[in-house]
This record gives sequence, C-alpha cells and structure tokens, in this order.
Amino acid sequence: GQNLIIEYRFGNDQLARVPELAAELVKSGVELIVAQGAAVSEIAKLSLPVPIVYIFSGDPVAAGLADSLSRPRGNMTGVTLMAAELNSKRLEILRDIVPGLRRVAIIANPEHDGVNLERANSEEAGKRIGIETRYYPTPSVAQLGTALAAIKADPVQAISVFSDGFAVQNRKTIFDFAGEQRIPVVAAWSVFARSGAICSYGPLQSEQYRRLAAYVDRIVKGARPSELPIQQPSKFETIVNLKTARSLGLSIPPALLASADEIIE
Repeated sequence: GQNLIIEYRFGNDQLARVPELAAELVKSGVELIVAQGAAVSEIAKLSLPVPIVYIFSGDPVAAGLADSLSRPRGNMTGVTLMAAELNSKRLEILRDIVPGLRRVAIIANPEHDGVNLERANSEEAGKRIGIETRYYPTPSVAQLGTALAAIKADPVQAISVFSDGFAVQNRKTIFDFAGEQRIPVVAAWSVFARSGAICSYGPLQSEQYRRLAAYVDRIVKGARPSELPIQQPSKFETIVNLKTARSLGLSIPPALLASADEIIE
C-alpha cells in the first residue's frame, strides 16, 4: 500500500476465466503478473504486454514454456517445483518403512507436464531396488475411482502419489482409501504428509516462493524475463507422519526420523 500495490484475481479452478482475469489486470495498469498452477499455461497463450513471473509444479520445457530451463520463452520466467529425480528417493523411503516391499502403485495425472520424467525415474529406481511399480493414470475424478478400485482388486503394499493440483484437490479420497486398505502413501509436498501420507519428501515450497519474489523485484528494476533462467528447487524437506505410521502398525527407521524436518505426532 506504500510502494507496492498487489491486485488479486482468483479463477476458482475455472481455466476458461484466465483470459478474462488477465485482461482485467492488464487494463488496471499492473506492471507485472504473477501466475501459478494450471493458469500459467493459459496465460502463455495470451501474448500479454506485461512480464509474467510464474511458479509451476510441472516441467516448463515439456509445457512449452521454455526451450530449456536456461532459455525461457517470450516475456515469461519463474520457478518450478518439479524435481523428477526425487521419486527414486521416495521409493527408497517406502522400502525402508514397509517390510518386504515389492509392489507400489503410482497414482499420477497423465496431463501434468513432466509426468513422463517422474514415471521413468520411478520405474528405473524400482528395477534397481527390486520393487514392481504399477502406474495408474488419473486425469479425472472418475478415473481416480477406477484406479482405486483396481488397486483394491489387485492389492499393492504402498502408493506413491505424484504431486500436482489434481492430487491436492483429491487427496482426501486417496487417503480415505489408503486408510481403509491400510496402505502407506508417500508424496512430494508437505500438504500430503499433513493430510495423511506417512512421509513427504520434496521441495521446500516456501523457498521457491521467495525466489519468485526475488525475480519480481529484478524484473521491476529492469531485468528482462528471457535473461532469467527458470529455477529448480534447491532446498528440500522431509515430513514424517508418525500418527499415520502408528495407525498402520509400521515403524519409522531412526535415521529417517533423525533427518526429518518435521514430525507429525
């Protein structure tokens, strides 16, 4: 309110509203737009006359937002939460928690940019450590229901959820099912551990938002978005849900507890 005015617009998960909301912001005279989530890809289609800084959960290259992380396209740049290589670590965490782990279901939105990178990393890690990974694509609520029914009919010993907006919105359905079937779940983002996953390991999201703010500052001071490389996560956090572990009769290895950034009792 003194040297900075922020105008907010919320699409309420209605992507069709993004062009209208972006036009409103441009008309109001904003110098820069910050976007996140699925709205980023929609805004990229609009050729807006102001710089765009974004935070994106997927792979910006796969989404067509950049030629490479070092070469953003047009007047857009930002940060990504994707670190596909961490999927192997999450499988290793499950292996250390679940005695005799052999079968893990992967629940993932196939429309999430970069999902193929995450899937490949998981499958390669599974082969390396002797775990069969079963991939269940869930682009809709109906297909999530179908996937959970399939898992119930042919049980697995654990679930790995690939983190994106769809998974966040439907996490209660996933965790209610996992609780009924007594299956531990791992995921990347802290919201999943706080909602019932036995562990989350992934990017420290607050740090990515701080880096986003730093890019806003640099662009307002004259930097060109095309000159600012898209930043990947560099700080990570581990959250262990001991309450979930106890409910499933599982023990958390002391080394994992010692390294955890947060323990949910």
